[in-house]
Amino acid sequence: MSYFLFKSEPDVYSFDNLLRDKETVWDGVTNPTAVKHLREMKAGTKWIFYHTGDEKAAVGTGTVTSVDPTDPKVPIVKVKAGQRLKHPKTLAAVKAEKLFADSPLVLIGRLSVVPLTQEQWDWFVN
Repeated sequence: MSYFLFKSEPDVYSFDNLLRDKETVWDGVTNPTAVKHLREMKAGTKWIFYHTGDEKAAVGTGTVTSVDPTDPKVPIVKVKAGQRLKHPKTLAAVKAEKLFADSPLVLIGRLSVVPLTQEQWDWFVN
């Protein structure tokens, strides 16, 4: 099983939008490293929804429902909503957690799709 964190500006597309829509295509990703991470996904991949901007917090979960790799630039990744996190995790809390010391979430702040380990996933959802 693989895990990722997706970032979005809440005023562009928020977790509440995803809960309302139930499913969407995750688009707008242009960074080559983030695109590489999208290409690593498959149906069933779990992910954390993270609000950037003023909020800077992980707020919910989701699951990848399908990945269409036929577009040579960016794969078409469809996702569905999971659940709101019982305890949103702020960027400050992430940075204070040793578990994330070497994570791109902390080291490459502008990266919009970040891989997570099983332990990091568990930290977010518990």
